[in-house]
Amino acid sequence: HADTYAPAHYGPQSWSSGVLITNDHFGTHIDAPCHQAHHMQLLGGVPVAPEVETQTGFTQLGAETIPPLVGRGALLDVAAHLKRDPLLDEYPITRKDLSGCAEAQGVALSPGDVALVRTGAGKLWNDPARYAQAGGLAPDASRWLGEKDVRAVGADNLFVDAVGVRDEATGAMAFAHLHLLSERGIYLVENLNLEALAADRLYHFVFVGLPLKLKGATGSPIRPIAIRAG
Repeated sequence: HADTYAPAHYGPQSWSSGVLITNDHFGTHIDAPCHQAHHMQLLGGVPVAPEVETQTGFTQLGAETIPPLVGRGALLDVAAHLKRDPLLDEYPITRKDLSGCAEAQGVALSPGDVALVRTGAGKLWNDPARYAQAGGLAPDASRWLGEKDVRAVGADNLFVDAVGVRDEATGAMAFAHLHLLSERGIYLVENLNLEALAADRLYHFVFVGLPLKLKGATGSPIRPIAIRAG
């Protein structure tokens, strides 16, 4: 304010502004389809060619193409189900873990849902070393979610995927990104805070997530909220 306070010119008012510099995959964010490729092909077979991946961003499948996510959300509280809260040690969450969790918590996923997977690591956000040890999806869990034809998958961890787990069929080290995002067009949301939902045992809700229209970006910050139905 000191730099703009000039009563002779502007009267009593002053103002302040700042500069934001960030990676497009920092904090709570959503991945754009151009973020991942399968043998140098993006979603729908779009080639990773110079006219697509440019110095100023992607000309196709950038963050500006991500629609508002407004619809039914479903919480799969895997940490509570497995009685390991938080679920650390880079635990690979399996298909059996997810299906058992859904059955125990009365969650029935439908096409178009936003599925949120809780590891409990969200409470460790201010402890980066432990937060980075959060569990994540094993390849068969990603396939299970793909079969449910959900619209998006989110998690309270860095990558959605389990760290260091290779898919035997494809050799992919981050299979959720390959299978869900680049093959099926299912959006991934990372670094969520799911603690309030878990505390209230709120397994179904209205999910609202609005990404920024960042042209050509590989991801966008997102501010997701859950609205209690009724």
